[in-house]
Amino acid sequence: MEKKKLMVHDFVRMKQEGQKITWITSYDYPTAQFAEAAGIDMILVGDSLGMCVYGYDSTVPVTMDQCIVHCEAVRRGAPNTFVVGDMPLGSYQVSDEEAARNAIRFIKEAGVDAIKLEGGKRVISRIEAILDSGIVVIGHIGLTPQSSGQIGGHKAQGRTAESARLVIEDALAIEEAGAQMLLIEAVPPEVSGFIARKLKIPVLSIGAGADCDGQLLIISDLIGQFTAFTPKFVKRYANVAEVVTNALKEYIKDVQSGAFPTDEHCYHMIKGEEEKLREVIKEYE
Repeated sequence: MEKKKLMVHDFVRMKQEGQKITWITSYDYPTAQFAEAAGIDMILVGDSLGMCVYGYDSTVPVTMDQCIVHCEAVRRGAPNTFVVGDMPLGSYQVSDEEAARNAIRFIKEAGVDAIKLEGGKRVISRIEAILDSGIVVIGHIGLTPQSSGQIGGHKAQGRTAESARLVIEDALAIEEAGAQMLLIEAVPPEVSGFIARKLKIPVLSIGAGADCDGQLLIISDLIGQFTAFTPKFVKRYANVAEVVTNALKEYIKDVQSGAFPTDEHCYHMIKGEEEKLREVIKEYE
């Protein structure tokens, strides 16, 4: 039976009914296929692809064109899953008009169902401009990697009462602006739980505790594919790096020893053609 794509009203209903929303990042066709086959509710084509796919030190170098290409691949791999495009640094900071224009690119060129952008009160006009274009918007507050330099690096936010107030004010402003969902990153559950209860829109967590309406993890962390570092909030469900490395070691060993390939891995000539080949070879001897 074909999987039914969930939409915004479904996620609102899930929040109201206390049913947790599952969200994962994906950057390519095969991983998107796996996610849809597993029954994931949402896929984010995050700008974290800069680190997980391209090996950048941060998300900063990621371009719109890169995001579009990866969104296209994920859309093909998961046609019946709610897919979110992540707006990279520089795609929405300059003006409302440019923010709307780039958000429209995600919809027209990659067929995503929504976009996500970082920031709270400072990006409200951008959110409103994108919403005015008829596009579903997901906010992102707390630890916002694109502006990590301003907030002292990749550090948890809202750990003091005053900084928690700022996170809460951002959340309220985003809902008031009309965004349909909110992602909170690396914020104490005492804060994110209050926000989830306060807001009518679904509030998703990445490192913000279990009291939110759902959870997001980066696929490369979840399966142990990204090995540079592992955030505190990650639970690893597989160790792909170890499995693939061991497989490659076995391949190297088999090639060097002659154990691979064997006859079962070869294509043989059509019956009766081998004798003709001998005649051909004679011409070159």
